[in-house]
Amino acid sequence: MARKGLGKGLGTLFDSGGIADIEADASGAEISEIKLSLIEPNRNQPRKSFDPEKIDALAKSISEHGLIQPIIISPIEGGRYRIVAGERRWRAAKKAGLSTVPTVIREYSDEETAQIALIENLQREDLNPIEEALGYRTLINDFSLTQEAVSEKIGKSRSAVANSLRLLSLDENIQKLLIDGKLTGGHARALLSVEDEELRNELAKKIIDEGLNVRQAEALSKKLGKNRPQRRKKTEDDVYSIELERLQNRLSSGLGTKVKISHNKNRGKIEIEYYGNDDLERILSMFSVEY
Repeated sequence: MARKGLGKGLGTLFDSGGIADIEADASGAEISEIKLSLIEPNRNQPRKSFDPEKIDALAKSISEHGLIQPIIISPIEGGRYRIVAGERRWRAAKKAGLSTVPTVIREYSDEETAQIALIENLQREDLNPIEEALGYRTLINDFSLTQEAVSEKIGKSRSAVANSLRLLSLDENIQKLLIDGKLTGGHARALLSVEDEELRNELAKKIIDEGLNVRQAEALSKKLGKNRPQRRKKTEDDVYSIELERLQNRLSSGLGTKVKISHNKNRGKIEIEYYGNDDLERILSMFSVEY
């Protein structure tokens, strides 16, 4: 009997129903030994970092017992294959010195492969908060899914998806702390309540240095908000700045990345951040710019 799959997300991904339980035991499916050199990872894989210690441990297990669970792959041009599910096993098999690995070959389009890889990883819940947020953003931007549709496929609430996406508006320093595991998603959401970027970074340092938990971080963020000096009466320039900030936030939300607008008299500039070549290509494609 096949083991329990990944939930309703993959089962409802396509009407064909052939992609349900993608990581279930392949009983009845043909297992093929394929050369590792012919298999390549999926560039839409949301996981950008792999724990070396976990890869080493898995490689040791593979050396002793072999690769028990096959890697799911899909054929591409030139007699090669792309990983649909199982990149961690593929990396460990390479480290263990295997020349071939057991695989299940299934025909998927590029779009199906990309969606499966994203959803399969997002449902595992062991991505860091930024990898998770980038995965949601890719599903929304590259596959024209709404936040509601993403939440249904992943099996999480819409608010959880929305809160995850908000993390991408944090500056690069704080995102790096999330990637490195020095801050949790809960800490980061507390930081989002602090508007001033410099103050955010100071608070992030304090959280790490003093080992604050999420509730303590939330309380400190709220305290900083209350102690903020009373604002003076808004001038015409203030109103204009607020409108610029709103536009900046709309652009950030629409592009799925941090956007900064600087304005001085009759000129200014728009700065759009990106995180790696794939992210740059995604943003350029939104402006119909070839990369």
